[in-house]
Amino acid sequence: MGNRTVNLFTAKQLIGKSCGEIIHSSSLYETEAWGNPNQETFLNQAVCISTLYSASDLLIELLSIEERMGRIRKEKYGPRIIDIDIIFFNHDVIRENKLQIPHPEMQHRLFVLLPLSEIAPDYIHPVSGYSVNELLLRCNDTLTVKKFLPA
Repeated sequence: MGNRTVNLFTAKQLIGKSCGEIIHSSSLYETEAWGNPNQETFLNQAVCISTLYSASDLLIELLSIEERMGRIRKEKYGPRIIDIDIIFFNHDVIRENKLQIPHPEMQHRLFVLLPLSEIAPDYIHPVSGYSVNELLLRCNDTLTVKKFLPA
């Protein structure tokens, strides 16, 4: 919702200030809405950071960033100002109530895999054993995902 490019820029700046150094960031990708198709397209981006936080503490900080940016959780898969997910954390496998790493659906979503393949194509998924590029080739997602070129 709102100015999508500004929202992503702001989130990235806040992540860099409060979570750790941003090492890599992908291009922006415009994506058909997933889960609830009756809404505007989304913008997605992948970033890789170096952080001193544990995965649990990083999640707390990322949720705080979403809240500070005005995110209100009212509708699952509904419109939102920002949505920040942890896809991978080192090579850890974490299965907790509020934290699932690797993200359990990432291998099924082009809007995750395309930007991720720009910054970490050879990263090996710690559960499947496939690289990000291999997961991209195996993905059956049919939603339209394309590089975003601002007007």
